[in-house]
Amino acid sequence: MNPIVTFRISLASLGANKLRSGLTLLGIVIGVSAVISLMAIGQGVQQSITSRIESLGTNLLFVQPGESVQQGGLGGGAGSASTLTLEDAYALEDPVFAPAVKAVAPEIRANGQVTAGRNNTFAQVIGVTPEYTEVRNAPIEGGEFISQGHLNNYSQVAVLGSTIKETLFANRDPVGQPIRINGRQFEVIGTLESKGGGFFGSQDNQILVPITTAYYRVSSQRTTHGEVSVDSINVQMPDIGVMDEGMMQVATVLRLRHHITGEDDFIITNQQDTIETLQETTNTFVVFLGAIAGISLLVGGIGIMNIMLVSVTERTREIGIRKAMGAKRRDILVQFMSEATLLSLGGGAFGVLLGATIAQLLNGRPLLGNSPMETSFSWDIALLALGVSAAIGLFFGIYPAMRAASLHPIEALRYE
Repeated sequence: MNPIVTFRISLASLGANKLRSGLTLLGIVIGVSAVISLMAIGQGVQQSITSRIESLGTNLLFVQPGESVQQGGLGGGAGSASTLTLEDAYALEDPVFAPAVKAVAPEIRANGQVTAGRNNTFAQVIGVTPEYTEVRNAPIEGGEFISQGHLNNYSQVAVLGSTIKETLFANRDPVGQPIRINGRQFEVIGTLESKGGGFFGSQDNQILVPITTAYYRVSSQRTTHGEVSVDSINVQMPDIGVMDEGMMQVATVLRLRHHITGEDDFIITNQQDTIETLQETTNTFVVFLGAIAGISLLVGGIGIMNIMLVSVTERTREIGIRKAMGAKRRDILVQFMSEATLLSLGGGAFGVLLGATIAQLLNGRPLLGNSPMETSFSWDIALLALGVSAAIGLFFGIYPAMRAASLHPIEALRYE
């Protein structure tokens, strides 16, 4: 039979029961649009997380205390021992032993109750050095950043993240105002630019103080030698091309300082490792969302099978007449298969348009608090969903089509 004729007959057959065909088509529309919109949300979250990590700089090394399960200090899990000191951080700036290192920014982390007048909140207090603003990409919005003089004098000064600023001071300028951290009075000397919400917007909920002040006034964990211990050391390289060389130099300096002959008492990771790990995690999340949405496509396919079986029963006499007039088994099979495929493809096309529209409407909308949702529509996913919907129509249309094609013409003509 001519494909054009088959197409016209399929349209006419589906048009004869517009409401039933529309409801069947709706199942595929919902399934395809759910797949596309949920995948767009998942990919948007993935891109948002990756971009926020990369905004900190892809040329960063992170040194943390603890034992490594591998030789070389390039893997393992972070430990709780205070094996890194402020002197270790300064030693990594040595141009002879670590020429690949551009800048170093050690950190001491503690939690504290922060109050300003009648307002109070709980925040993470981080002791930093002046290099922190460059190494961790933390630009100042107002006031000034912590200086070397503040470190030398153990000054009780603080730089507020944007969330802390809004919580404690609302629309007022906090620079020059006093706050209390765990009962000790500090003066606000600056504020940081907002890094946005989400997983890596925690910098907005931090208070930065001089690292010496953090050690002696907020947290005082001493090493066995009485030195100032640090929780981590951020090491910045000139570019990503010298990361491997820089990791070896940093490891060598720390081994010499710690007199290590066996397993390292520190762990070195880089930004790319973090990105790859999170991408693996979010890929699983995206696939999970797609699988959940795919269930609705399966339900839509079952709906197509159901409606085609009903159609075969209703058109039994029509099938008998066509066979009596010379229609072959193949013609009947193709006819019903084309109707099922037309239903699924039509629903898939509408589903793609609806899914793309939903993804566009959700993009930039608040998701959690003030954090905007980011979506990423992909034509690859749209075409894949359209292809899957067509395949589902073919798959679930096979049995009804074979049942119609196997009808005996005389029995079909006798059917009431």
